[in-house]
Amino acid sequence: MEAIHPVFCTIVPPHVLDKLAQAEDPALAGPARRTLEADAAQRTRRRMTTVVGAPAAAPAPGAADNLIHRTLHDARNTRDLPGQVVRREGKGPTKDATVNRAYAGLGATFDLLLKAFGRNSIDGEGLPLLATVHYDRDYGNAFWDGEQMVFGDGDGELFLDFTIPVDVMAHELAHGVTQYTANFTYFGQPGALNESVSDVIGSLVKQYVNDQTAGEADWLIGAGLLAERVEGVALRSMKAPGTAYDDDVLGKDPQPATMDDYVSTGRDNGGVHINSGIPNHAFYLLADALGGKAWERAGQIWYDTLTAGTLTVTPTFADFAQATVVAARSRFGDGEEQEALLKAWEQVGVPTRPQAKL
Repeated sequence: MEAIHPVFCTIVPPHVLDKLAQAEDPALAGPARRTLEADAAQRTRRRMTTVVGAPAAAPAPGAADNLIHRTLHDARNTRDLPGQVVRREGKGPTKDATVNRAYAGLGATFDLLLKAFGRNSIDGEGLPLLATVHYDRDYGNAFWDGEQMVFGDGDGELFLDFTIPVDVMAHELAHGVTQYTANFTYFGQPGALNESVSDVIGSLVKQYVNDQTAGEADWLIGAGLLAERVEGVALRSMKAPGTAYDDDVLGKDPQPATMDDYVSTGRDNGGVHINSGIPNHAFYLLADALGGKAWERAGQIWYDTLTAGTLTVTPTFADFAQATVVAARSRFGDGEEQEALLKAWEQVGVPTRPQAKL
């Protein structure tokens, strides 16, 4: 596999925060500007760490036995990472609901990876799961920085506590899975695939926790995160990209569902949080067509594609789609899985056969 280059990945897209930062209400603009400032500082730190080389994590105690090892920290509303240890693996709940939710969310993600895909933590080798809560003041985001999870408390006006939706926690940890497997470059279509894989795994973890079939799931990313004043239900919808919110302050959800509406932009790392709606929708269509528990067949195809080692770090949507066809055939043969997969990619306008070069 090519060298690992950890990236700084957030759940709330920068284009949303940019819009909020221009709000006339200082109660909305202030936290957004502060969040953008904190994110910029973390991106700079991540670039420096990547150049020097990210430290290798020691194996977790019991890693060979597929045992989880979680450590929760509290930044106490500062930007100092990782912060003070407030809960370790095997210790009982604390009085802080945020700490307990984060602990449970890390556990749910570990369980899904292990029980559905046989993967021992995000690196496959029992990597300890580290998280920090109560990061900064009114911080309206959550992120994976290449080494750990970090959660803000939100501003209470637009965003609530980022540990409330389990799929937000799983989404960010899933960036670690991609980092240790396909390692997609975080720009343009490869970056959108990076984001989409995280949405897929985040949604699967939520469905796993709630014991839902594909038909029972809401396919929303971040439901429960938006405050009451926001006209919207979540950050993104895999079932209906572009419909998650339509708010005077947040703006309208810009995600396309098909290649017909693909957004060409230099913002948001080439639209990684925007165009991810296309592969997201393809996954939803596949899972919905197959029915049952989405991680059992649709999720397995995506996981096999991610871990096969056949993709470069800069795949197009078409490259990824073609790789899913190979993965599906390898695991399931030419049955209903293959038929549903081809139809799903066709519906979103992504070719599953190599295109002739002119």
